[in-house]
Amino acid sequence: MVTINKNYIKMLHQAAWLNRIMLAVVYVWFGLLKIMGNSPAEGLVSDLFHKTLSGLMSSSQFVIALGIFECLLGVVWFLPSLTKYAYFTLIFHLITTFLPIILLPNATWSSFFTLTLVGQYIVKNVVLFSAAYFIHKFTNTPGFTGGIN
Repeated sequence: MVTINKNYIKMLHQAAWLNRIMLAVVYVWFGLLKIMGNSPAEGLVSDLFHKTLSGLMSSSQFVIALGIFECLLGVVWFLPSLTKYAYFTLIFHLITTFLPIILLPNATWSSFFTLTLVGQYIVKNVVLFSAAYFIHKFTNTPGFTGGIN
């Protein structure tokens, strides 16, 4: 049998909550920027929208809908009982955020293996995935109660 120090368990709980808070902040903040029309990513989102979904609604409507989606996803990270749904929704969202790497290469690559600032903005999302993965795996561990003991 493996014995784990209670301080270590407490530290893991705190790390899970810190990651939850940071994911929520990023998603709500960036979502609000889209809703208010102040997002620096709006041009990129619009360009990708025109390449993929342009027949469904206007680009401005899509940016607002995406902002609302991101805000809701951020809020869901605060609800431990919905972690599994938040995790898989985040994966879906991150897959779509990587589409410009393939579909908009002029915006994301300056040369072979050299990303533009936009490309770097996209690739840094692997850190969001890492935080979400930690939360998902840790909170699905037997004995996890969702709080800090």
